[in-house]
Amino acid sequence: MKLIVQIPCLNEEETLPQTIADIPREIEGIDEVEILVIDDGSSDRTIEVAREAGAEHVISFAQNRGLASAWSAGMDEALRLGADVIVNTDADNQYRGECIRDLVQPIVRDEADMVVGARPIDDIQEFSWTKKRLQRLGSWVVRKVSDTEISDATSGFRAYSRDAAYELAVVSRFTYTHETLIQAGRTGLAVTEVPIETNPKTRPSRLFRSIPEYIRRSVNTILRIYGLYEPLAFFNVVAGVLFILSAILGVRYVYFAAIGEGTGHVQSVIAAAVLLMLSGQSFALGMLADLIAANRKLIQDTRARVREMQFSGGDTKHSSRPLQLTRRGEYP
Repeated sequence: MKLIVQIPCLNEEETLPQTIADIPREIEGIDEVEILVIDDGSSDRTIEVAREAGAEHVISFAQNRGLASAWSAGMDEALRLGADVIVNTDADNQYRGECIRDLVQPIVRDEADMVVGARPIDDIQEFSWTKKRLQRLGSWVVRKVSDTEISDATSGFRAYSRDAAYELAVVSRFTYTHETLIQAGRTGLAVTEVPIETNPKTRPSRLFRSIPEYIRRSVNTILRIYGLYEPLAFFNVVAGVLFILSAILGVRYVYFAAIGEGTGHVQSVIAAAVLLMLSGQSFALGMLADLIAANRKLIQDTRARVREMQFSGGDTKHSSRPLQLTRRGEYP
């Protein structure tokens, strides 16, 4: 069984050597461990440092494309290289490399398709009280939306089986964490978590500039992905809210009409009628979106089968280079 540890990077020449050094090369149930570094348009010596530190494979973007794109490219390359298990970790050495041993075991034992490394959020000193509360709230929302029991939805320390890698696809340019978790839960993949430990903070986050920005982008991602996988439920909520507002205004008008003051509240009737029409339109859109979602599911299944044929057995003669990649170096 072959494990590939992929590390998306952007200007990580200072922290990458330690990250690579901490990755265990002997793991129970794993025959081979290789490291894949995805350089997301770095302007420093990240590529050279990755080679010097012992990464077997290095691929690079000519310019920065974002974490989600780097993650996707890494998954494709890992499949092309014949990985049976793929682990994603951060280049800033936030996650302890030794925890990879625990992370992959549910997949090795055929107990899970995707494993999330759950950080001890309340014990991380670098996280402010506000960030800890937001992490808990965000993870709760993702649990409800994804129908999983993952306590740390934003953790990027994850292991994927080969079958999971075939299935998952990211459309966001922001991050893959929420999107892949919701996809996995909604497509029936077996998702679990294991407790992990973290290292002291080495640098500020580059994913977002402020907490409000992170909240805004995360909410957009969650709503969009939930709408993709549960469109009827999503639009029914909107339709229900509009219908309730319409009913309230309608009852309000009836009340005033009953006491002889209806002529002064015609605006309530107009607003109620508009809201009722919008409610009906939302329900109709939900039905249409549900039909589109069924078609999307067929396309997703077809995509997974095509990827399986393309990357089957890790035989490189059956696949082309990763999409949208500029390869600067690959090391056997």
